[in-house]
Amino acid sequence: MSAFAHREVDVPATLYSIETVQIEFDTWWNELGEQKPETRFAFELAVVEIATNIVEHTHRAEGTSGRRFHLELDADETSITAQFADNGLPSNIDLSTVTMSDVEAEGGRGLALAIAALHSLEYRFEDGRNIWTLVCLR
Repeated sequence: MSAFAHREVDVPATLYSIETVQIEFDTWWNELGEQKPETRFAFELAVVEIATNIVEHTHRAEGTSGRRFHLELDADETSITAQFADNGLPSNIDLSTVTMSDVEAEGGRGLALAIAALHSLEYRFEDGRNIWTLVCLR
């Protein structure tokens, strides 16, 4: 088992890019070696939910022309981390107020699922970029 692994991907903010993110995630995860399946499931769920949110909100708010996101996946001895940076409009979100949407709602579960799956999820807008940091302890 490798304690450390790093992987980066930079893609357009489109739905087609979600598959690229999943492929990079698989490669990175395999580089890590044997891990708990429940950790992989939780972390991968959160990574895909945040990637999907970036794409959906970018498309809905401003279209995807020229919009991209960058993902870095890292692991050390104690944690695994994903950091997204996108050049979309700033998000006006307070993660402390996020709740699971009603069972009848068609959407609105992505952030709540990511928060439930992770040890921490942070958002900030810095240097014209939305930065999402996802952390799971190993």
